[in-house]
Amino acid sequence: MSNSSLQSKPSWQKALADLITDPEELWDLLELDKKLLPEANQAVTKFSLRIPRTYVGRIEKGNINDPLLKQILPLGVELKQLSGYTQDPLEEKKANIIPGLLHKYHGRVLITLTSACAIHCRYCFRRHFAYTNNQLGKKNFQQIIQYIEQDKTLNEVILSGGDPLAVNDQLLWELSEALNKLSHVKRLRIHTRLPIILPSRITDSLLTWFDQLQQHAIVVFHVNHFKELDHEVSSALMKLYQTGVTLLNQAVLLKGINDEVDILVRLSEQLFAARVMPYYLHVLDKVEGAHHFDVEEQTARKLHEQLCLRLPGYLVPKLVREEAGAGSKTWLG
Repeated sequence: MSNSSLQSKPSWQKALADLITDPEELWDLLELDKKLLPEANQAVTKFSLRIPRTYVGRIEKGNINDPLLKQILPLGVELKQLSGYTQDPLEEKKANIIPGLLHKYHGRVLITLTSACAIHCRYCFRRHFAYTNNQLGKKNFQQIIQYIEQDKTLNEVILSGGDPLAVNDQLLWELSEALNKLSHVKRLRIHTRLPIILPSRITDSLLTWFDQLQQHAIVVFHVNHFKELDHEVSSALMKLYQTGVTLLNQAVLLKGINDEVDILVRLSEQLFAARVMPYYLHVLDKVEGAHHFDVEEQTARKLHEQLCLRLPGYLVPKLVREEAGAGSKTWLG
């Protein structure tokens, strides 16, 4: 990409156009043990590396146990295949009735607005998702709107991906204008990690879009560790909160990253300070390549019990598992 085209883009788009995708560069920047590099190079052939340089700047050099690093670090252990871990643990292929649309639950549908993410989390349950068959072209866009229009039970549309905020504001406006014609759609929910990774995504233009939405807007962030909530991120979230958007968080319980009660308590406290309500604490979706992050259900339940003793009820996220074919999340605590 030319320097002139980069200069014409907002800062968040510049960051997305200039990512670290080579493990060797990541190892050099963070001064990591090169013994792990050959297997990392193998791991990224299965699921690519994708990290903004600004995010790398938040990681402690030389610390292989940094909680921000461990979420995105490709490792050889990902190459092991274990029984019970599959490429489609939630059987989303069955719910993928139109390219770009998933209909799993009563009253709501999910649009995979893009395959793009600001960052590739190594535990991602969609790391094997068939994005090539779900490109949101003009034809698919119209089919999706028609599907939502015809089903009057649908009162909520969820934007996901990839990361829906990785698309430009023009596409967001086009989508919301189409949904404005459907009076039965009352809520628009956006599942995103991008403002946590690149807080510069919360631009004046995006805030205007949220402010003018006809539907009740809910943004569900994905924050797993309190160290992700630095001052810049918290300030960006506060700007979004001031537009009247409901802010929620869903975390994933990850071995060696946030499977300690003190970490989870501090996460809930700092989320609330940034005007974000803890919503869900997911046990890991059993996706192939992510087994090393899994926390046993018994351990998860004990951690949740400790959270209940340490925090007021409104700061305790629901402990849940998502099960293929179920009509809702399964509550574990």
